[in-house]
Amino acid sequence: MHTVAVLALDGVIPFDLSAPIDTFGWARLPDGREPYQVKVCSAGPPDREVRSGPFTVRAPYGLELLAEADTIVLPGVAVPTDPLPPGVTEALCAAADRGTRIASVCVGAFLLAATGLLDGLRATTHWRAAADLAARYPKVEVDPNVLYVDNGQFLTSAGAAAALDMCLHMVRRDHGSAVAAHTARMSVMPLEREGGQAQFIVHDLPPAPAGATLEPLLDWLEGHCERDLTLDEIASRAGMSTRTLNRRFREQTGTTPLQWLHRARVRRAQYLLETTEYPVERIASQAGFGSPTAFRERFRRVAGTSPQGYRRAFRSGRGR
Repeated sequence: MHTVAVLALDGVIPFDLSAPIDTFGWARLPDGREPYQVKVCSAGPPDREVRSGPFTVRAPYGLELLAEADTIVLPGVAVPTDPLPPGVTEALCAAADRGTRIASVCVGAFLLAATGLLDGLRATTHWRAAADLAARYPKVEVDPNVLYVDNGQFLTSAGAAAALDMCLHMVRRDHGSAVAAHTARMSVMPLEREGGQAQFIVHDLPPAPAGATLEPLLDWLEGHCERDLTLDEIASRAGMSTRTLNRRFREQTGTTPLQWLHRARVRRAQYLLETTEYPVERIASQAGFGSPTAFRERFRRVAGTSPQGYRRAFRSGRGR
């Protein structure tokens, strides 16, 4: 039987902890046998209580469990930038040297990166923490646009829900698609989800500093983003030359006028997809895209999924 060790450190995020336990726990082989044995351990002595949000979790095992595990899962913790407890780095590196598979959930990627085991590898984490992970660990290639990354021995997932995708992927690697499909049905999860983490990102518009001279122009642009605006027209509205407009835009928003306008259009399209039953052609027009084809291409590039895929994931039921 394959032993999965879930390492629960103080401040562990409850759903990050439960996702791998539930997924591996639902797996069954064709003859009904359980292929995985999931055990929870901590950095302290056996039977230690670990804080987990509003709960406490009793971890029956200590770090010695990592020496016998086939797979180790690192859930996220409330403060992932805190130093690892004594002995954790050594135990994880020793397990890696033995070929043990190690996976992280959400901001658990910070814990894995802190050991140096992700150096030179591609990884992901929750999109809100991706920039911080990249800044703290520049040797790690951080991709915020995917649900999980499989480097063979080391895997990382985005948010806690993406851990379900990653764990189903590991079940399929270990035991094939039929076992993974059954596990997915028992977990009430699709075996594969369309798109990546980008579809869950709210694409906020780059803000201008309070009192910035461009603030009235930005309000006007957002209210007229459905129009086929040119840089010359935007500059005229602002009473500036195009060169001055570009410079002011970069100073105050960190981007260009046309890039800002593209984001405004995608954000409007997201809102319409979530709240209306309008066909894609109408949304393309109301959001300011030149054609449905251009809309689909731009939307997939930014959101990581098709407009219809986004609508299926986020439809609010408030359609008019």
